Amino acid sequence: MTDRLTWGNGTLTLELEWSAESAPRIAAAQAHGIRLEMPAGLPLAEVLAVGQGHSLANDRLVHTAIGHEARYAGHQETVTDGGRELRVQLAHPGTGLTIEVLLGLLDGRSVVRSTVTVTNDGPEAVVLRSVPSLSLYLGGNGHSSIREWDVYHALSDWLGEGRWITEPLNGVRFPRLEQHLTNHNPRGEFSVISTGTWSTGKHLPVAAVSSSVLGAAWAWQVEHNGAWRWEIGEDTASGYLAFSGPTDTDHQWTEVLAPAERFTTVPVTVALAPDFTAALAELTEYRRASRRPHPDNVAMPVIFNDYMNTLNGDPTTEKLLPLIAAAARVGAEVFCIDAGWYDDSGEWWDTVGEWKPSTTRFPGGMGEVIDRIRESGMVPGLWLEPEVVGVNSPMAERLPDDAFLQRNGIRLVEHQRYHLDLRHLAARAHLDEVVDRLVEEFGIGFFKLDYNIDPGPGTDRDTDSVGAGLLAHNRAHLAWLDGVLDRHPGLILENCASGAMRADFAMLSRLQLQSTSDQQDFLKFPPIAAAAPAQILPEQAANWAYPQPEMSEEEVAFCLATGLLGRYYVSGHLGRMDESRLALVADAVAVAKGLRADLLASTPFWPAGRPRWDDRWVALGLDVPGAALVTVWDRAATDGEIRLQLPRFAGEDIAVTTIFPRSLPEWATHWNAETGELRVSNPADEVGARVLRIQAAPTTAAATHSATRTQ
Repeated sequence: MTDRLTWGNGTLTLELEWSAESAPRIAAAQAHGIRLEMPAGLPLAEVLAVGQGHSLANDRLVHTAIGHEARYAGHQETVTDGGRELRVQLAHPGTGLTIEVLLGLLDGRSVVRSTVTVTNDGPEAVVLRSVPSLSLYLGGNGHSSIREWDVYHALSDWLGEGRWITEPLNGVRFPRLEQHLTNHNPRGEFSVISTGTWSTGKHLPVAAVSSSVLGAAWAWQVEHNGAWRWEIGEDTASGYLAFSGPTDTDHQWTEVLAPAERFTTVPVTVALAPDFTAALAELTEYRRASRRPHPDNVAMPVIFNDYMNTLNGDPTTEKLLPLIAAAARVGAEVFCIDAGWYDDSGEWWDTVGEWKPSTTRFPGGMGEVIDRIRESGMVPGLWLEPEVVGVNSPMAERLPDDAFLQRNGIRLVEHQRYHLDLRHLAARAHLDEVVDRLVEEFGIGFFKLDYNIDPGPGTDRDTDSVGAGLLAHNRAHLAWLDGVLDRHPGLILENCASGAMRADFAMLSRLQLQSTSDQQDFLKFPPIAAAAPAQILPEQAANWAYPQPEMSEEEVAFCLATGLLGRYYVSGHLGRMDESRLALVADAVAVAKGLRADLLASTPFWPAGRPRWDDRWVALGLDVPGAALVTVWDRAATDGEIRLQLPRFAGEDIAVTTIFPRSLPEWATHWNAETGELRVSNPADEVGARVLRIQAAPTTAAATHSATRTQ
């Protein structure tokens, strides 16, 4: 006899099925008019253990012996504040393991969040090797083939973040193997793996698959500030998805569960929608609803930071005072003193960790500069790299060895820094003292939290494995951040992480904004800025706007436009600018303040397709109530045009308003209401950018061809 449970929130419905002879599984998913049926064969929960391997030898997350042998033991449904939860309990008779899958739904969204908790209720220890947070078939209507789907995933690197790739799963990734002739599942998979603590340093934990045949897309994010893996595979029944934190094969992670001990996986969130853009919109709304409450989430003050292409880690009183005056003049609301403020030697990299102000850089004391920031009407901020201690820092001697990540009793060193182990009380107490002292002594209201090294697989001190030590440190780091914000609820924390090398949702659910890159070439920033909202909320995505006095006015506007559809984040030698260029900066800041409400209700789209690194034209769109905001960048100094696809407005007349820059010549636009295509051309023989507001024209009659330009 087969049992079936239907559970949902009216937007997303999941159907689970099990029997006395088969493990619980997801049998169907339904949302937005899509219904995907899943075949039998893939259990809801998978557990790989040393004494219980795969049912067929492979390196996959799925088809484990424990997963197939576990049986339904109960479930509970509960209503939560803003959603609902389903707990499904399974029991594995061979080991005595109890497995609980916790699924969470957000009201009104087609998004499900999943974690798995494994408890050892048996008499003997069990050594875990991997526990996926969720696994499910892609699904179909009556039949299901992986070759009907395309995958969207992104490569990342320092200075080259978020480079999205679209490729079919048909062909090279998944050739036809005729596995039905063997009656065994294939052994390979397409797996994307992140190691160490730069969780977004090489690949993104955000990705998607879509099928135009089925009119369906799955998008997902692994919510972890350390090691993770997601994979796509095919078995004899269908294609599947599986998502995990650290594993033995990839990350040197094993966890010994003694009797009565338990382990919980990192969270993963999955969205179902008709296409890639709609699925990312679902994730966007989930991210917005799931952030830690904070005044900054709505206030979103404009930040000036002195680092990028400006002081570059060499702040002094003499250099800062003119910048403070200029930043206040253009309307900045936070002024952050970046790296170097603690250094007397001029070689600050390997001495960080004590976090006391320099006496040589600030002859009158750093308080003089902080006071000037506050007197100018701005909140003072400081750069901090809390998790590291330079090898020549006094804190390297004051803290015990056990306060640092180690291997075989030796402190890990990377790029002349030791890495704190935040499992240790002394490490956390040191960081708490630093933050509390700077807030109390100087009234710091903003910290830019940087993170410029990756310690590798982890630590072997007081842990079952190197990977388990790192996972415990990762979780202790999140708990430390929560503690800081509990003590200082108005303190604004930026997640920098060496230019978005750790821009995962575990961090972004807690911290208020994210620097998207350290890229210093303003012409290289547009594809980074345009791709960022696929992974980061628009109101959190801080794209550097660093105009310079020697730039042309069009180049200044280009730099300033790059940040406007995100959290506004300004740098540059403003104190040296002439009046016309400074006026452009002031205008951009005013526009940014006026866009805050729009950003808080926005979802991203890409009217010229997902940006490619070398594209001449780049475009990012945000759907907002009653309109669309679009930034268009032209990175070539020759005539040309871009074609923007705006199906939302097809069949209507539209009004196109240039909201920035308002003092430079307009770009020509031509609208085809029949096809929903807007052509935009740059008449100047130099690079440029424009930020447009597009909305339905007041008239109801639609014209097949019409051009609307700002007057």
